[in-house]
Amino acid sequence: MEQNNGVVKGLVVGFLAGSAIGAVLALLYAPKTGKELRADLRQKTDNLLEDAEGYAQDARRRAEDLLSDAKRRSDRLITDAQKRATNLIEDADKLLTGAREKASNVVEEGTKIANAAKAGVDAFSKERKRS
Repeated sequence: MEQNNGVVKGLVVGFLAGSAIGAVLALLYAPKTGKELRADLRQKTDNLLEDAEGYAQDARRRAEDLLSDAKRRSDRLITDAQKRATNLIEDADKLLTGAREKASNVVEEGTKIANAAKAGVDAFSKERKRS
């Protein structure tokens, strides 16, 4: 029975010592008061909002850079296309002018040949009538 009393006393002393150590640790690691917790939450929220605003400004700046770069590229493409179109129109105009000149020369030559043929026919007809 004395042995049982010693075990019971040991258990009670251990329980009390554990409770005391637990209480001290609980006080050391106890959560903050509601006022302190709200202040910390407000501070964390402000920090997160500042970070989010910074990220948003950075994203806005990058988007503006991308848009201005795209605008510069599209302006360059439009300018190049206009130059090429102008060159094509000029080349087509030169070809058309050359073709008109050649056609005019062919018409003139054809007219000369037709006149010469008519003159030959007329001369032949006059000779025939004389004979």
